[in-house]
Amino acid sequence: MRIDVRCFASLREVAVDRRGLAVAAGGTVGDAWTLMADRYPGLAPHKPYVRAARNGRYAGWDEPLEDGDAVAFLPPVSGGATTALVEGPIDVDALERAVADPSRGALVTFVGRARDRADDGRAVSELEYEIYPELAATVLEEIAAEAEERWGAAVAVVHRHGVVPIGEAAVAIVSASTHRAEAYEASRFVIEAIKERLPIWKRERFADGSEWKRPGA
Repeated sequence: MRIDVRCFASLREVAVDRRGLAVAAGGTVGDAWTLMADRYPGLAPHKPYVRAARNGRYAGWDEPLEDGDAVAFLPPVSGGATTALVEGPIDVDALERAVADPSRGALVTFVGRARDRADDGRAVSELEYEIYPELAATVLEEIAAEAEERWGAAVAVVHRHGVVPIGEAAVAIVSASTHRAEAYEASRFVIEAIKERLPIWKRERFADGSEWKRPGA
């Protein structure tokens, strides 16, 4: 089947404004993205921060396509927080670029990494995070938006789920503001709110078994 694909703003600059695309019968919005990223490799790193639309409405990656559909790939909306839940490495540089602006002189980056020791001293081989994805995405957006409203900062936050190897980032928060105080406060608010409100659970794996904990506990 044939669909029409559009890319906007920063995505257009690394790909194309509009093109027709052949997608196999039964294909999804995610399949269309994969085909586009194969043709325009510069798109691939943006996926965690992109929203898709089908025929003028926001669509999930698993939404099926029909012949003649119009699909759009959209970067974060100006003025809105950038949030994502990803299964795989977090691109911290991309988060910093998402909030960079000449008017924001202060930028604070917080990265929480998987550590090799539990609080009781036992050696940890890896971490695993489980989420309730539909609710978690909404809560993460709410947290970031609240930080932006309270401190006037631009906020980008990504939390990883699935297995996180030792030393790799599990969560990254970037806040940017005119002054450092607001950027620090927004960052601290986001990580504390994640610990309290985000429906995500952490399992520490040891040589002799595993144990569930709340992230940040």
